[in-house]
Parts: sequence; structure tokens; C-alpha cells
Amino acid sequence: MKFNATARSVQGSSASRRLRRAGRVPAIVYGGTAAPLNIELDHNEIYHALRKEEFHASILQMAVEGAAKEEQVLLRSVQWHAYKPQVLHVDFQRVDANQALHTKVPFHFVNAEISPAVKLGGAIISHVLTELEVTCLPAALPQFIEVDLKDLLPGASVHLADIKLPRGVTYVPHGGDANPLVASAVVKGGGAAAAEEGEAEAPAA
Repeated sequence: MKFNATARSVQGSSASRRLRRAGRVPAIVYGGTAAPLNIELDHNEIYHALRKEEFHASILQMAVEGAAKEEQVLLRSVQWHAYKPQVLHVDFQRVDANQALHTKVPFHFVNAEISPAVKLGGAIISHVLTELEVTCLPAALPQFIEVDLKDLLPGASVHLADIKLPRGVTYVPHGGDANPLVASAVVKGGGAAAAEEGEAEAPAA
């Protein structure tokens, strides 16, 4: 995806307020060998871009007005107004093709409606994780990681080990959890697992 930016020379909170009143958004680009670059963005353009999932998990092409060439960047953080649909500030990081990125990639869950869990068991699919923290080279960065639920049984779960990550993409574990729970099929009344436990505990006739 591509977005447009303009370099800004005036900084500070009062300058940022003036920008916002004019329908602009202050932002910064950092990282790489170049110095941090203060930029401004059109509010409507960046607001609508931020509503697209791929803007959050893709290498972006930044076209700065007057610059000789576009730069590749990655969205790092967004500051929103507390109660208005207004973008207050955006951070981008420069991308080096030879340096690994550390970022989050969303999960796309597919085929839940045809799984035995839903079709036969009436289960509700609980998405325990909606994104995964990964590291990879920029060229290997996927827009999303697909989780196919077509074989999921009632009361069963999907862990990270059950998912094939794209080539060159490595999970970054947190808290020592190398195989986190990603999704589960929850059946009303406790599910298949609870029923099995009840049978095991029942006294023999």
C-alpha cells in the first residue's frame, strides 16, 4: 500500500494542534541509517487507510512530497483521540530489506462454518488469539496467517503447532509459551470434553 506525506519543519505541541485543526496529522519516521523524519499526513487519507487491515501488517510505500524516491516503512503505533474518531499521531519505522522485522500479523480464520464442531456439534468458535508476534525479513512478511478450521471437532482446540507458518516466518514467544492456544470449539453445556469427564466419574452399575 502507498500513502502520501509532507515533511514538516515546525515541531512542538502548539504546532501539532495547528496541524490537526487544519486537517493534518503529525507523524514521525525513524529507524535505519537516516535521521528521524518528521512528517505530516492528510487526516482523511490516513484515517481511511488505518481502517484497512493490510495497512497494519504490510510493507508500506511512503511518498514524501519533493523526495527523489519513495521509502518502505512499517506502521508502528497510532495515537487516537480519547473519544473522537480522530488520529492524533502516527509512528512509522523504515524497512531495511536485509534486516529482520519484529511485528504482529493477524490471523484469518476460515471454514469454521463447515467444520464438524459447528455443523454437527453446534459449537461456537472462540478466537483466543487474533494476531501473532513474529520475526522475518521484509520480503517474507505475510499480510495474514490463515487458520483452517474445517477439521475442528466439538470441544477441540487449535494450538500454534497445528498451524503451518509461512516460509521464513518465526513466532516470537512470550512468557515461555512456545505453543499458545489459538482457537477452540466451545459447546454449550460444557462441550464434549466435559461430557467425557462426567462419564469417567460416574460409578459403575
